Amino acid sequence: MSNSVKTVLLLGLLTGVLLGIGQLIGGSQGLMIAFVFAALLNFGSYWFSHKIVLAMYQAREVGLDEAPELYRTVQNLTLRAQLPMPRLYLIPSESPNAFATGRNPQHAVVAATEGLLRIMSREEIEGVLAHELSHVKNRDILIGSIAATLAGVIMMLAHMARWAVFFGGGRSEREEGNGGGVLGLVLMSILAPIAALMIQMAISRSREFLADATGAKISGNPLGLASALEKLARASQLIPLEGRPETAHMFIVNPLSGGSFVSLFSTHPPIEERIARLRAMAYSPRLA
Repeated sequence: MSNSVKTVLLLGLLTGVLLGIGQLIGGSQGLMIAFVFAALLNFGSYWFSHKIVLAMYQAREVGLDEAPELYRTVQNLTLRAQLPMPRLYLIPSESPNAFATGRNPQHAVVAATEGLLRIMSREEIEGVLAHELSHVKNRDILIGSIAATLAGVIMMLAHMARWAVFFGGGRSEREEGNGGGVLGLVLMSILAPIAALMIQMAISRSREFLADATGAKISGNPLGLASALEKLARASQLIPLEGRPETAHMFIVNPLSGGSFVSLFSTHPPIEERIARLRAMAYSPRLA
């Protein structure tokens, strides 16, 4: 199953969880209010997130004069990917990493740490930057925002359900005979947010796999990205990037140190599996 098809199925599943909660609560008005509120929050994040994240990591914009090699590398990759030239930023950190953001290809931003440029070879840097441009090409910021909106609504409805139970709300005795009631609300308020988070993280992992594959095609060198991921996995643990957990999903590898999440709740696929897929691409008759 392709990663694109998997993403569609996971978004459909997330929507199904949302509709199931709405039916259980029985309040279409509350469902709509939660949806609108979550959509507004995530729309603001989608529109302005690049400014927030760049300021958070003290990134500064660079051009051809300040970073000629970086600029020309990205310029060549954008020509291959048939994308507009993004704005480039450098993050003052020795921890090697990179991310892409922006609401669409015309307003894209690619940011790399100074540490990435120091420890990587030219082929590895090309692989990393091609991966990040793939997120732009595949509209992953938009897909992530949709998934976040749906998951946000589910979590808000779960909170509403807990308050309804606390204040003696819930469905009537007649409705309880159809399988609802207080017990259903309690179970839903506990299980639905967990399910929503698992699905959201699965979507994130699927888009990372897709960005690896697309990036390998853009650069024409899957082994360059595979080698970069090996270095990044080691170096990011030795020199963690000081940041916030809510931005971890944006980076090519998880920048946080100090233990690992359960794989179901991880925003990134296992590095070993990503590397294995890239090596399989390199030794296949064609990049596919």
